[in-house]
Amino acid sequence: MENKKIVVTGASRGIGKAIASYFAKKGYDVAICARDNERLQTLANELRKSGSKVIAEVCDVADKVAVKSFVKNVLSQWVNIDILVNNAGIYLPGRVVDEEDGALEKLIETNLYSAYHFSRAFAPTFQAQKSGYIFNIASVAGLAAYPNGGSYSISKFAMIGLSKALREELKVANVRVTTISPGPVFTDAWAGAGIGEERFIPVADLGKIVYDLSQLSANTVVEDLVVRPILGDI
Repeated sequence: MENKKIVVTGASRGIGKAIASYFAKKGYDVAICARDNERLQTLANELRKSGSKVIAEVCDVADKVAVKSFVKNVLSQWVNIDILVNNAGIYLPGRVVDEEDGALEKLIETNLYSAYHFSRAFAPTFQAQKSGYIFNIASVAGLAAYPNGGSYSISKFAMIGLSKALREELKVANVRVTTISPGPVFTDAWAGAGIGEERFIPVADLGKIVYDLSQLSANTVVEDLVVRPILGDI
């Protein structure tokens, strides 16, 4: 029996890496992309040890042409796709009123447009096969503004809006859409912050959460899931 297929963006580290690794251990073939080729290929080699077939390609998700090229390559090798995880994103701290000029554009291009273009590119495949699952990794920053969140928060609010639109449009094709909004997750971004690891969500938990949600009945979808450290946000 052929393995199921998952596509994970921004997979070379952090949440994306955790998700790709968890699914590979569960027998999925994995397509991954990121900008850091060295980390990407290291992960690809690790995933192949579990027996998974792996497609690993450098892709700047803020570049629509690059996104379409990556998707074309994946679809040339895989007829069906089971899951798309829109995880790629960046964080730039600042306030809307005085953050660096261009911050909003950069954050929207990476955090929102990437998910928009990937979802549109794979939607015809999902609709044709009458199945599929899109996970959009948002943030609690998209639920409530917070100090120094600025345009990052705006981009995550917008991503949640994208998820709601996709959910409404794709349900008739039996395609499920879930927005996951994590609080602080222990990744490289927090290295050197001087905060104990116990104060964060373990990154491996995100891999398990996405997998467990994907295993629910095809008649069931968790539309929105908020995940926080036990003691709350930092």
